[in-house]
Amino acid sequence: MPTDRRIVLFDLFGVIALHQRPGALAEMAARCNAPADAFADTYWAHRLPYDAGQCSASEYWTAVLRSLSLPVDADRIEELRLADIDSWSRVDDRMVAYVQSLRDVAEVALLSNIPSDHADAFLAAQPWLHRLDHVAFSGKIKAAKPAPAAFHHCAVAMQAAPADFLFVDDREENVRAAQTTGMNGHVFTQLDELAATIDAWLQTSTAHGTTELDLSGILEFPGAAA
Repeated sequence: MPTDRRIVLFDLFGVIALHQRPGALAEMAARCNAPADAFADTYWAHRLPYDAGQCSASEYWTAVLRSLSLPVDADRIEELRLADIDSWSRVDDRMVAYVQSLRDVAEVALLSNIPSDHADAFLAAQPWLHRLDHVAFSGKIKAAKPAPAAFHHCAVAMQAAPADFLFVDDREENVRAAQTTGMNGHVFTQLDELAATIDAWLQTSTAHGTTELDLSGILEFPGAAA
């Protein structure tokens, strides 16, 4: 059962932060003298264990390089690791401001699929993250969306019921996974639509108190974003 708490749980990349910088993987491939398409395929094929904290950056990049039959050495791994972190470092300043403004009317938390070393860099570069009510990075909590464990972590960590959450992500598969745990969900496409959805959800939450919420007329599920 929901309580009277209102928690907006945000995804990071594709919502508050931008997706990987275009051309970044091709640049990394060029550093290794590897075909760009093969490098990108291998980069993603090995990514989930890295995101979920099941392997280190060194283990991840070793697997990528070996899969491409490329030499493995510490300097190359570190060069690729830093280039990778930099490629995921951009934020949408308008969204950052909006997320911070929400703390006047709701609790605000973050759940992101991101390796542990990337998370450390993001926390150092984005001090506003430290002002949120909870921050969960997959590489730190050892669970990555859409696994239910990632959503359960947030509910347990915040001592809240799943129905207290409105989860916002640009990927429909993640939103639907959150819903299976009892959370409310919204597929993000643009700020204006999101703001209207959150305003309506907060008003409905306030009006209904601890009763179940009917958000069927509020939430939309367009096709999953890239």
